[in-house]
Amino acid sequence: MFASFQNGDFIRRMLMEMLQDPVFLSRTQFAFTAMFHILWPLMTVGASLILVVFEWLWLTRADIDYYRHARFWAKLFLLNFSMGVISGLPMEFEFGANWSRFSMEAGEFFGNILGFEGAMAFMLEAGFLGIMLFGWQRAPRGIHFFATCMVAFGASLSAFWILVANSWMQTPDGIHIEDGKVVVDSYFDAIFNRNMPWGVLHMWDACLVTSLFVIGGLSAWYILHGRHTVFFLKSFRIALFGVIVAAPVQVLLGDSSGRALFVTQPAKSAAIEAHWVTNEQGAGASWNLLSWPNGAEQQNDWAISIPDVLSILATGDRHGQVLGLKTFKRADQPPAIPLIFYSFRVMVGSGLFFVGLMLWTSVVWFKGLLTAKTVMHQHLLLKAWVAAMPLGYLASECGWMVREVGRQPWVVYGILRTHDAASVLPAPVVATSLLAFVAVYTLLFLLFVIFAVRIIKKGPDLTLTPPLRN
Repeated sequence: MFASFQNGDFIRRMLMEMLQDPVFLSRTQFAFTAMFHILWPLMTVGASLILVVFEWLWLTRADIDYYRHARFWAKLFLLNFSMGVISGLPMEFEFGANWSRFSMEAGEFFGNILGFEGAMAFMLEAGFLGIMLFGWQRAPRGIHFFATCMVAFGASLSAFWILVANSWMQTPDGIHIEDGKVVVDSYFDAIFNRNMPWGVLHMWDACLVTSLFVIGGLSAWYILHGRHTVFFLKSFRIALFGVIVAAPVQVLLGDSSGRALFVTQPAKSAAIEAHWVTNEQGAGASWNLLSWPNGAEQQNDWAISIPDVLSILATGDRHGQVLGLKTFKRADQPPAIPLIFYSFRVMVGSGLFFVGLMLWTSVVWFKGLLTAKTVMHQHLLLKAWVAAMPLGYLASECGWMVREVGRQPWVVYGILRTHDAASVLPAPVVATSLLAFVAVYTLLFLLFVIFAVRIIKKGPDLTLTPPLRN
């Protein structure tokens, strides 16, 4: 009991010290705003692509249901787009307010990339959004479809530039440091840095997979409740077809990006796998299925391990050498290793669940049981799709925790440490802004839920007729 009191006092003292640390508070604020903001581009990027498919099917098949699908799902798209804009803009100001030293040192590249995102991507998306949403009866069909395509292209381009900026922070190529500032030697090398292809593709496909399971899950919910079964069976099948392609690709992208990580950020990779000691030549590294990493003791308190598997995953060779965390100085090791370790496994587990659900549904479809007469008997399958809706968001949040916490203690990997990048601010000032963000974003989330529930309860308008103009 005395030990527990001591531990409680230690935790309280540690919390008090963190609350008095402006760098910790700035990190917490940016983590909170970033994790809240990422919820909305997931659906914005993915749903915009699906809206293109719905409108293309309407134009090519002359099936009015696809027109009504485009109109219905566009409402949820607009709600997500609005939340993304509102929650994303303050993050731009945080770079100047909370991370001014990072902005001054890395602004020549990082600031330009964010400028590209705003001028090239966001303005393109926003410029055509009005035509897509309100131009059905005003613009010719071809022009309207072009506007929908431009909105989708703008959303994907926005994700591209954001991931370029973040990937460069992971692998800062194409630059050198001069007088304490980043000088770009090659914009091509900096933009197409070593982490960029995997970062962009993995995130873009995550947006698509998340959106497909949201649309498929909502369609399953309507079918379960006997609402417009024939109508929502069409969107359910489209979601399934998309998942058949996108879910396995996401697993392959994850595996490839993980292998690349062992080369570009070995400390992060070792933290992800709770791998402490570099295996000797000729002896494979064990993969920890589950464990509890202990950073203080530089070991795992316990582990369920499979011999040689980590070497195979990292190098393709069962005897391949994998650097352990002890290879790196403690100051260069990522913090919160249990968080990194288990966040990664939640992400991977969600991806494998998606693949399993896709295979299950494909078998049911192959057997001819996804028809208007038979789909109502697939209660368990439909409930699984409903349950899968939040998993894409959970997997993406966990993936970003792995990506960002695993990069620590660096803001720009190997160049600029986090504590050197923060602004010099009084802790009470940062604490006040953090509490304000929490309050405002909580209100925004509640408003989103209210409006989303209204849209879903009301359902699609099946009396809508398409425009007559060609």
